Amino acid sequence: MNKVILMGRLTRDPELRTTPNGVSVCSFSIAVNRRFKNAAGEYDADFINCVAWRQTGEFVSRYFAKGRMIGVIGSLQTRTYEKDGQKRYATEVQVDEAYFAGDKAGESGGAAPAPRTQDNGVGFGMDDGFMPMPADDDLPF
Repeated sequence: MNKVILMGRLTRDPELRTTPNGVSVCSFSIAVNRRFKNAAGEYDADFINCVAWRQTGEFVSRYFAKGRMIGVIGSLQTRTYEKDGQKRYATEVQVDEAYFAGDKAGESGGAAPAPRTQDNGVGFGMDDGFMPMPADDDLPF
């Protein structure tokens, strides 16, 4: 079984590209803290490369930015390629699902980043059938 579940912060803004066949692909990396502290009493982090395709990639590109917490579920894949005559190896997570994790406005000392939109201004709004959520203080539970 090959299943990866990670939660961490994006180390840079996601990069959305389109293949020659018109398929969206988004590349990003996340910093994931290790479970135990090192000798200095700090958590070390691993930097994990991730790739999300199609709608998942578009979702990550639109709603996430550098420093934002993200949860991903996918599978670990390795590949080889040649660069400058040398064989190179890459290990990355092929993301099947991506989730918001933490970073509500005010929790991290600042406002959460606004959704990122493409040049065509596509985003979710009232016209899409979505309604604004009440503030947490207004919920009955």
